[in-house]
Amino acid sequence: MSDSSFVDARLSVPLRAGVGLKAEHYRTILESSPDVGFFEVHAENYMGAGGPPHRFLSAIRASYPLSVHGVGLSIGADRPLDQDHLRRLKALVARYEPGLFSEHLAWSSHDCGFLDDLLPIPYTDASLARVVQHVDQVQEALGRRMLLENPSTYLAFDENTYAEVDFIAAVARRTGCGLLLDVNNAYVASVNQQWDPVAYLDAYPLAAVQEIHLAGHAREADEAGRPLLIDTHDRHVADFVWELFARVIRRTGPVPTLVEWDANLPGWLTLAAEAERAEAIMRATARAEPRTAVPHRRAEEHAT
Repeated sequence: MSDSSFVDARLSVPLRAGVGLKAEHYRTILESSPDVGFFEVHAENYMGAGGPPHRFLSAIRASYPLSVHGVGLSIGADRPLDQDHLRRLKALVARYEPGLFSEHLAWSSHDCGFLDDLLPIPYTDASLARVVQHVDQVQEALGRRMLLENPSTYLAFDENTYAEVDFIAAVARRTGCGLLLDVNNAYVASVNQQWDPVAYLDAYPLAAVQEIHLAGHAREADEAGRPLLIDTHDRHVADFVWELFARVIRRTGPVPTLVEWDANLPGWLTLAAEAERAEAIMRATARAEPRTAVPHRRAEEHAT
């Protein structure tokens, strides 16, 4: 599918930082009208027909741009897309008209079962054909471009015949979909699989990136004592992830950027401060003259 089939959704989401919308912050947002660029919701939390979540979301949507992020389509699964889930997603998108819709390059279903996790796929020709087919189906059903997010991974498949960045670029090229670049995911995967996050981001098809995600991660160790990062979304964005984000923004210019914080939620002001830090980086980059690349440092230098 040609990318000319769809309007660039960024036109309705500002080139600013946003935050994930959580029920704990509904009233604070409505009472204080904070200066944030946009809010993002998980689609599956709003697939019911009504109730308080929809009342609050409708009120907030009246004043703010919205992005919808899916976690349940199982784009990479070796099975057809769940048509009931797709119909409910289409209804949600029609109801709230988000500027951006995104999903994960992952699978979370098998046969009739659904898993409470986002699992990696092998990067092979068979997987590529399947993901392309599913992305095309989603875009046709929604009548709009979707964004595909790079995964946080903990291992790689021996049968891989594509590097991850090449696989993602091929999906975008064949479907015309946009990309959601999760900088934290890239860093988590780089440490866990011992590859270079700077080289990954330098090779990433940034021209297709329409949204960026930032989040925190937990630091553990595997049985051999090697660093193991877990994509927890339960703390501040790590310093090196901020550095990687700034490196990306120096190449792309400002991009709608979401701060994710899904567990151990802080007070609103803490979350808003993370978004402001992202905006400050984008503002500084917009003002700065062109510069040489930042020093190239490997992930392991920051994972000890």
